Amino acid sequence: MKRLHQLLLIGSFLPLCWLAMMAVHELGHVTGAVATGGRVERVVLHPLAISRTDVSPNPHPLFVVWGGPIIGILLPLALLVICKAVRFKSTYLLQFFAGFCLIANGAYIGAGSFNKAGDAGDMLRHGSPIWSLWLFGVVTLPLGLYLWNGLGPHFGLGAAAGKVDQRTVYASCSMLLLTLLLEIALSFR
Repeated sequence: MKRLHQLLLIGSFLPLCWLAMMAVHELGHVTGAVATGGRVERVVLHPLAISRTDVSPNPHPLFVVWGGPIIGILLPLALLVICKAVRFKSTYLLQFFAGFCLIANGAYIGAGSFNKAGDAGDMLRHGSPIWSLWLFGVVTLPLGLYLWNGLGPHFGLGAAAGKVDQRTVYASCSMLLLTLLLEIALSFR
């Protein structure tokens, strides 16, 4: 039974991290657009789609495009610092999420620089030097891995031999279900 709980935790928390990472990333684009006088036309957040934010007019596209990955890493890191400061029992979940956001955004921007895909392509087209994209990836990827270091036992790995906190399992499954339902419901608007 403990292996089932372990699988449920990992199997629900990874997709939850993916969906939440995309939401925080898009919040960064929205924040950048609003801060620079742009108009957000649409934000796509759906579990079966890659997220995106459409801005028009977009008077400062470079600021808006960098807002996604920068807010996409800083907000989870800020939440982690707050959780550690208040000694939140399940801080390891926020630590994993912050690491996930660092790795996902870093890989997206760093690797995207080679084929000019997605935000990385927009960054290059609007004047960011390619080295800045590489630097972003080189800084964020190892920091994300550093945050993940030692978290395995919380997810039932290693010496934990499948043992995980059952309340955390049910909370993760519930949060994933709620996120899926919200994203699907809001995508029909």
